[in-house]
Amino acid sequence: MAVRACGLIIFRRLQPAPSSKVTDSIEYLLLQTSYGSHHWTPPKGHVDPGEDDLQTAFRETQEEAGLQASQLTLIEGYKKELHYPVHGKPKTVVYWLAEMKDCNTEIKLSEEHQAFQWLKLEDACKFAEYEDMQAMLKEVHQFLCSRE
Repeated sequence: MAVRACGLIIFRRLQPAPSSKVTDSIEYLLLQTSYGSHHWTPPKGHVDPGEDDLQTAFRETQEEAGLQASQLTLIEGYKKELHYPVHGKPKTVVYWLAEMKDCNTEIKLSEEHQAFQWLKLEDACKFAEYEDMQAMLKEVHQFLCSRE
């Protein structure tokens, strides 16, 4: 049985400079774990009994980043499953895409994380070491660009 986790890729839009493209003003939220290799990841976590996947994603985001569902807008049309082994066991992580309603909302980390960063796509991909995470961030960015 694969371990199942769910999370949200959270982005915010800054006020773009007059000369820049709208998509240049998008930043993604990554959290740095306070355990293991201190890797960077969007907020995510294991599904609790009785929860559906999306409930898990919102609960974990509240626990790990201090963001309430009411502070986010879920973006229709994007959902991605990543599959990879953890300690030799298969793991599935389902991500949705959500935009901050107010780009200045404070992030409040739990003990599970020691830092957070708002990053433009290129930097987010550098921080996210895993290839499938980098590919997902690029895919999300393309998805957002195509909606402009």
